[in-house]
Amino acid sequence: MKTAFAALALLLTLPAYAQTKANPDTQSVEAVVEAFRASIVDRDQARFKKLFLDERTMWQSVTGDKNLQEARKKRPEALKVRIDPTNNPHSFIAEIAADKAKSEEQFRDVNIQSDGDIASVYFDYSFLADGKETNRGKEAWHLVRTDGGWKIVSVIWSMNW
Repeated sequence: MKTAFAALALLLTLPAYAQTKANPDTQSVEAVVEAFRASIVDRDQARFKKLFLDERTMWQSVTGDKNLQEARKKRPEALKVRIDPTNNPHSFIAEIAADKAKSEEQFRDVNIQSDGDIASVYFDYSFLADGKETNRGKEAWHLVRTDGGWKIVSVIWSMNW
C-alpha cells in the first residue's frame, strides 16, 4: 500500500514539473541569460546594454572571505564590498570590447523563479579570459518584464579567484 501511494504521489507531481519546464517566462528569461553570455563572447556592447532597464542598474560584487584575507596581506585596507559608481554594466562591456583577451562567462545550475512580472535568476558562474578562469562564484539577477520584454534591474555576485 505504501509503495502504491508513493508511486501515485510521484505521478501527481510530474504534471507540475512539466508545466514549470514549459513556462514561457522561464524560456524568455533564459533567452536574456543567453544574450548576456553571447554579448560578452561577441563583445557586442549594443546588445549587452539593451538587456538592462537603464544605466542605473545595481551592479555589485562582494569578495569571498578567503580571497579577502589574501588581499589584506598585501593591502590591509582592502574592502570586502567596494562601492564604485564607475563599475556598471556599461563600463564592464566596454572593458571587454577593448580587451585583446577573449572573454566568456559560463553559467551552471541556473535557477529561474518568476511570477510573470518579476523574475530572479541565481547560478554558479566562472569568468574566463583567453580560456583561463579569472574568477568564479555565485551570481544573482533581478529582472522586470517591461512592454519591451525582460530587463535586468540588478546584478550581484561573489568573487573568488
